[in-house]
Amino acid sequence: MANIKLSPLHHRGKLQIAIGFKYNEEVRKHLRELQGIEWSRTHRTFYLPFSLKNRQLLYRHLSSRNWYVDYSALQGLKEEKEEEKKVPKKVLFSRAQKKVLHEYVAYLRGQRLSESSVRTYYNFVLKLVDFIGEKPFAELTPRDIELFIEQRIAAENYALSTHRQCISAIKHFLQLYNCEKIDVSEIRRPKKSRYLPTVLSKEEVIHLLRVTRNLKHRAIIAMIYSSGLRIGELLELKLANIDVLRRQVIIKNSKGRKDRVVVLAESMLPLLNNYLSTYTPAVYFAEGQAGGPYTAQSIRTFLQESCRRAGIIKKVTPHTLRHSYATHMLENGIDIRYIQELLGHSKPETTMIYTHVSRKDIMKIESPLDVTVKEMLNSATDKNNANLLLSRNFKG
Repeated sequence: MANIKLSPLHHRGKLQIAIGFKYNEEVRKHLRELQGIEWSRTHRTFYLPFSLKNRQLLYRHLSSRNWYVDYSALQGLKEEKEEEKKVPKKVLFSRAQKKVLHEYVAYLRGQRLSESSVRTYYNFVLKLVDFIGEKPFAELTPRDIELFIEQRIAAENYALSTHRQCISAIKHFLQLYNCEKIDVSEIRRPKKSRYLPTVLSKEEVIHLLRVTRNLKHRAIIAMIYSSGLRIGELLELKLANIDVLRRQVIIKNSKGRKDRVVVLAESMLPLLNNYLSTYTPAVYFAEGQAGGPYTAQSIRTFLQESCRRAGIIKKVTPHTLRHSYATHMLENGIDIRYIQELLGHSKPETTMIYTHVSRKDIMKIESPLDVTVKEMLNSATDKNNANLLLSRNFKG
């Protein structure tokens, strides 16, 4: 029986109901039937806007399957939040503020930032302008920026990478309006997290492909792994940029507005031919049912299902396949400079993370426990060997 916990979540400036549960495909599909259900990539949870009605709706919808639903964490918030919802806050910008926002977007485009970066930075500055109010830019102080970060970014528990993006957006904004009291160079981004990426073994990748029943899904997984693609690069990959004769895939206008060429695996060719002749995509390598590019959410969904079939309990995303590609290349003896070029990294430091994942020399070092047990087994008589076992069922 599934255990589900409903808890408060501050997300997108509003109170939401986070729906926590151990991964269960049946629960996931049942949740998707509810109108208004959203998925937060930042907090990695399904959520619904907080209200008494939605709390009751969730409880009835989930408990109808005889699943245990714990909503105790929401009970103390009911009266206060319901009262607040009677007078919803609506952000209204003055004509001068709107002019500032339009100028900022034009400035970012003039810097030739990608549209994705423009949208992200604009949303952060939208929050900043709302926070500042009508205060003239010339009077802004470093403490104003600190308070904004504390109250609007850190308090809402944004991911560290999102926090860093926010600082970049603010730096561009302050450079545009040249706030005299603020030294832009003194505004520090939080240090990047140094988490090691999740990596599948070579055997897990092959097993993942074998259990993926749908031909299109198998071709997508194979293309991402065999060429080390980002999910956005896979979605934008056009048939015209796949050169079968030269066994090359040309990645156009990827991150940092760069083109690059990667290898098309020879073992991928039979699968590729089978897929293309069966599905006959017109423009893109992976197309939706109505044509046009496939969606990232569809890939994440079928990848999770394939991992479940393969018995892989690691947290796997499409980017995990790219991490696995880079790590396996390094383990196969490919020079780190070539891997950097194949991945499209602008800095070698980004690629160096894989040297921490693939450490064959370190993995050859024996634990002192193993060394001690082996020495004692070698020196002990057969009669005393039984006393050295760590487990009655294990002799190693």
